[in-house]
Amino acid sequence: MYLAGRKIFFKMNIFVRLQFLLFFFCGFISIALAQDLLKTDKGYPVIIHADTLFHVKNKLGALSAAERAQRTTDKIKALDNDLFFIADSLLTVPDSMVFDIAYKGNILLSISKADADSMQVTPDVLAATYQQLILQHVKKYKSETDLAELLKRGAMGTLILLILVLCIYYMNRYFNRFTAWILLKFKKRAGRIRIKDYNLINKDTEVMLIKKALGIFKYFLFFLLIYLTLPLIFRLFPWTKPWGDNLINFIVNPLKNIISSVVDFIPNLITIIVIYIVFHYVKKVIRFLANEIEADKLKINGFYADWAKPTYNIVRLVLNAFMIVVIWPFIPGSNSDIFKGVSVFLGLIISFGSSSAISNGVAGMVITYMRPFKIGDVVRIGEIQGTVLEKSLLVTRLQTTKNEIITIPNSAILNGNTINYTSLCRDDGLIIHTTISIGYDIGWQKIHELLIAAALKTEGISSDRMPFVLQTSLDDWYVSYQINAYTNSPERMAPIYSELHKNIHEAFDGAGIEMMSPHYQAIRDGNASTIRSEKQDDIEK
Repeated sequence: MYLAGRKIFFKMNIFVRLQFLLFFFCGFISIALAQDLLKTDKGYPVIIHADTLFHVKNKLGALSAAERAQRTTDKIKALDNDLFFIADSLLTVPDSMVFDIAYKGNILLSISKADADSMQVTPDVLAATYQQLILQHVKKYKSETDLAELLKRGAMGTLILLILVLCIYYMNRYFNRFTAWILLKFKKRAGRIRIKDYNLINKDTEVMLIKKALGIFKYFLFFLLIYLTLPLIFRLFPWTKPWGDNLINFIVNPLKNIISSVVDFIPNLITIIVIYIVFHYVKKVIRFLANEIEADKLKINGFYADWAKPTYNIVRLVLNAFMIVVIWPFIPGSNSDIFKGVSVFLGLIISFGSSSAISNGVAGMVITYMRPFKIGDVVRIGEIQGTVLEKSLLVTRLQTTKNEIITIPNSAILNGNTINYTSLCRDDGLIIHTTISIGYDIGWQKIHELLIAAALKTEGISSDRMPFVLQTSLDDWYVSYQINAYTNSPERMAPIYSELHKNIHEAFDGAGIEMMSPHYQAIRDGNASTIRSEKQDDIEK
């Protein structure tokens, strides 16, 4: 029958077998927890030399159940130490309201009707039962502490120790051989452990780590063997039996507590998983809507497409924070003082260490909804001019005409001035301008004509809208003329300015008008002109 059951079990597929084992394991845990619960309902135990004789549930007169159990324990221990114990002197004596279990007139325990009712028997039956349990315990203890029995147990303990020493000796001997064999095999196959180009562990280091790991494992086996042997020796003698039980409980109780905690956490774990799934799909819906708005498939009046992604990030952050708040009470140990202390400590570190980051983050959100610029716009922020490459929550990155990447904190942008050269250039055009100063001896009509001609000759200047000249000042020795021209290519401002200046220079040279301030004429020989002649060009060539 056993073989048939085993064949049926192994013919099952792996999923069914796992379900069967899980069901069996959960049932075993449930039975163990139910037994523990029943034990807690039995009352206060009477424990003598690590043996539980019975439990006391009810109080009697002024004595509580705990006090009755403790008094009975002390009196039974006194019987164990009585060298002249007489079994016939342990009697049950009926009284008016109770049944007393007494030894030579000394009452060990009084059984009341309430005690009998809690066990669903009559008081005389319960008293007789407890009397027999006490009598059996005392006789067992006397037999275990008999000199001949102690000698036998001592010999058995010595034999166990001898076996332990032999086991350790041969384990050490053969384990060393095993280690040498493993290292010999491993040296032939060992190689380097690399992370890309970084050599994390070389061959020799790898062999050394394997050797140390095997050594640690060997001493762990020795410790485990000694730890499991000591309870066997301690339980041979009544006086050391509690020590053996404690050694076993050091391992069993933590494992029991871990299993019990895991089982108790299962309902909370299911709740956490459900909460996480709900928030996860809510965020997926919001992300889908944000992607639709960003792709201009979904339009909302007053809500710009470039707001979609940052708004989603803000909503996701709020939802994650709210999810943590909802999940927090279901986390094991969340109500403990240590957990609260660590949480407060981490909160203080974050608040003190991220003040600038928070200010930049707030500034980044404000800038996002102010919309002073977009990715690809040509802007000037303070003294820095360039193309916007990246907008993040904390910083903005610009690429200058010198191909430099400059990172600017968002708080600096919010507190300063920003010039956007791109925002209106595609519709109205960006006006670029430059100023020259010419003396009063040249007519302004000629100056206007030359400047406009030079501007129209410049590549990148729009011909749809005519350039214009402004006379910005009338100074003592000259007039300041400012040429203004439209362009739709703000990203090419530097080469446009360069070509414009070149064309102005050529236009004025061609017209025979020198572009020199009269101040220069006052401190030079005025007979010579700065206008380049064709003869000078031929000489240089």
